[in-house]
Amino acid sequence: MSKVFVLDTMHRALDPVRPGYARTLLSSGKAAVFRRSPFTIILKKEVPEPITPPLRLKIDPGSKTTGLAVVNDASGEVVFAAELQHRGHTIKKALDVRRAVRRNRRQRQTRYRQPRFKNRKRSKGWLPPSLESRIANVLTWAQRLMRLCPIAAISQEVVKFDLQKQDHPEIAGVQYQQGELFGYEVREYLLEKWGRHCAYCNAKDVPLQVEHITPRARGGSNRVGNLTLACEPCNMKKGTQAITTFLANKPDVLKRVLAQAKAPLKDAAAVNTTRLALYDRLKAFGLPIECGSGGLTKYNRTTRGLAKTHWCDAACVGKSTPDVLCVKAVVPLLIMATGHGSRQMCRMNKHGFPRTGPKQAKSVKGFQTGDMVRAVVATGKKQGTYVGRVAVRTRGIFNITTAQGVVADIPARFCVLIAHSDGYKYSQRKEAALPPSA
Repeated sequence: MSKVFVLDTMHRALDPVRPGYARTLLSSGKAAVFRRSPFTIILKKEVPEPITPPLRLKIDPGSKTTGLAVVNDASGEVVFAAELQHRGHTIKKALDVRRAVRRNRRQRQTRYRQPRFKNRKRSKGWLPPSLESRIANVLTWAQRLMRLCPIAAISQEVVKFDLQKQDHPEIAGVQYQQGELFGYEVREYLLEKWGRHCAYCNAKDVPLQVEHITPRARGGSNRVGNLTLACEPCNMKKGTQAITTFLANKPDVLKRVLAQAKAPLKDAAAVNTTRLALYDRLKAFGLPIECGSGGLTKYNRTTRGLAKTHWCDAACVGKSTPDVLCVKAVVPLLIMATGHGSRQMCRMNKHGFPRTGPKQAKSVKGFQTGDMVRAVVATGKKQGTYVGRVAVRTRGIFNITTAQGVVADIPARFCVLIAHSDGYKYSQRKEAALPPSA
C-alpha cells in the first residue's frame, strides 16, 4: 500500500517508510501517531542530519476531482496517491438558492434592499466562489504534503488541450505537430467535445475515428473546428460526401452536428482558468514548477500501461515522468471536501422565512460536527463500539455516522475524540490489480 509519512520530534519531514516498518516503530514506542489521514507518525527523537531523497508532487486538476501523486523521480516509485473531490457544484447550487430567496424578498415589497451586485467591485483576478474553492482545496493539500514529506519540485497539468499548437504548428516545430503526441492532443480534445460517442449515430463504447465534417476532397481543413468523431460504419458511409448531403434525411442530426462543431468547451475553459490561477499561486511556494498538457499526460499513461484513474493521470503529468512507474499495491486516499460549516444563521422555507431557531454554539462538550470519534457504550439498547463522524446537539446527545449507518442518541460522555474536523472526509478504495508498467 502507500507509504507512511514520518516526522521527527522537530516536525521535520523525513523519508516516507513502508507500513510494516511504521508499525514496528509504533509498537516499540519509538514513534506515535501524528495524523490519521494521510497516516503520519512522529518520532520521539530528533534526527540531526536527515538524508531525504527529493520527491515530486504531481497535480492533475479537474472540475470535479483532482488527482494528486507524490513520485520519486529517481526510482519511479509512487509514494502517495490521492483523489480530491471538490464541492464547487454544491457551492454554486447554494449561491443560486440564496440569490433566488433574496430576489423573491425584494419583489414582495415587504422591505427594500438594494441589490449588492450593483455597488460592489471585483478585484483583479477575481474568480467565482465555486472555482475559488477548487483552487483552495488543491493549495491546502499541496501545503500539507509539503509539511509531511520532502517535496522538492511540483508538476502540474496547466492546460487540457494545447490548442495553440494545434492551430499554429510552427510555434513548436513540425515534428511536434505531426508526431505521436499531436494525435493524443487532438483526440483527447475531440473526445471531450463530442461526449465520447459517434456524432452521426450516437453510438457509444465503440472504436471512434477522427473524421472531417467538410471532407478534404471538398476543401475542408485539418483544423480542430472541422473535426469530429465517428464510428467506422458511419465514416465509411459518409466518405467524401458533404455533410448536408449525408444527413439530408436527418435534419435534426445535421443541426446538432453543425451547432456542436461551433460550440466552445465552456467546462473545459472553466477548468483551464482554474489551472492557470492555481499555477500562479503555486509559484509562491518557491519550488520549481513543471507544466504539462492533457495530451502529454494521456500519452505517458498509455505508453506505461496504466489504468485511467485520476491519481494515475497525476503520476503521469509532465515530461519528468520516469520511464517505469512503480504503482504496485498503491491504495489511493479518497478525499471529499465537505466545507467548514455554514454561516447561515437559520434554515428557511421556500418563501424565505425562518423555519428553525438561530444557530447554536459550534462546539458542544468539546466536540463539533464533523469530528471523528469513538463511542464505547457498555450497557443499554445502544451497547457497542461506534467509530465515525459526529453530529453535535446542544443537549449533549449526538448522532454518529458510521460505515454501517447513523447511530442516534449517543451521550457525549461515551465519546472519545480521534481526529478534529478539517473540512474533508476520508476513505480508501482498493484498486484493481494494475499491470506492471513497461
